Amino acid sequence: MPSLPQTVWLAVAGGLLVLAAVLLVLWLITARRLREERRQAADDDRFTAQLQVAVADQGGRLRIIRELHDVAVHRVSAIVAQADGARYAGATDPTAAVRAAQTIAETGRATLADMRRVMTLVRESEAEAAPQPRLKSTRELFKTMRDVGLSVVVEEHGDAYDLNSGAELAIYRILQEALSNSLKYGGDGTEVRVGFTWTASGLAVRVDDDGFRNAVLHRGLTPDDAAAELSYGVEEDLRSLTQEIAGPGIQEMRARTELFGGTLIAAETPGVGFSITATFPSIRFHNGVHGVDLSRR
Repeated sequence: MPSLPQTVWLAVAGGLLVLAAVLLVLWLITARRLREERRQAADDDRFTAQLQVAVADQGGRLRIIRELHDVAVHRVSAIVAQADGARYAGATDPTAAVRAAQTIAETGRATLADMRRVMTLVRESEAEAAPQPRLKSTRELFKTMRDVGLSVVVEEHGDAYDLNSGAELAIYRILQEALSNSLKYGGDGTEVRVGFTWTASGLAVRVDDDGFRNAVLHRGLTPDDAAAELSYGVEEDLRSLTQEIAGPGIQEMRARTELFGGTLIAAETPGVGFSITATFPSIRFHNGVHGVDLSRR
């Protein structure tokens, strides 16, 4: 059998090499497309999961709002009935009217607390539509407040961990309100110390300022006059321990704190300034519903 010429073998080998190169290029292109499709599918799955979580979160908030609304309506109806009863009983039994008035006041306070919770949930839901500040955003907040005149020092103790986005937003708003008050009442140059103390499942946030002292110094008083005005005694100390600080800003901070199972203390430091302490004993796993702690087991 006659052998094929060498040129034919070379041509066949070249053709095979070209075919192999083409197949390799096609395989690489196909593999890249498959990787991109898998990556896109993974991104779509993550986005879908985020949407599902957001929808579930909003649905949960709407259920809470509806339940609190129903309770409030029931309590308002009870208040009306109690007021009518007190009006009729007052003519013959004044003590019954007093008891009814006490019940009405207690029911009214409970209703007001529920309405504040509803408003807090509504505000948080509205905030979902816009980019939400997180705890990392506090760096920008502190920088902004420094730029407008505050001297902000931040201290952190314990090991930080991720929180529910609603909890982070609540803490951010509390800090924003507290720092704004320090600037409003203390003025340019007010020194503010912000502290974060992390525990296994809780967090305490404290904001202390020297707004009183700074405001006095800004008035151009002599050192002796300033010292005399800033001096305080036992009465001022007792008042600072017993007085209840009120106001729309304080009430909003308290409502945000209570929403995540915490307590807020607002107090004056005689001769110095103002202090805000928000303590969240179980914020790590708290879902924003009063009395509910979703522990991760």
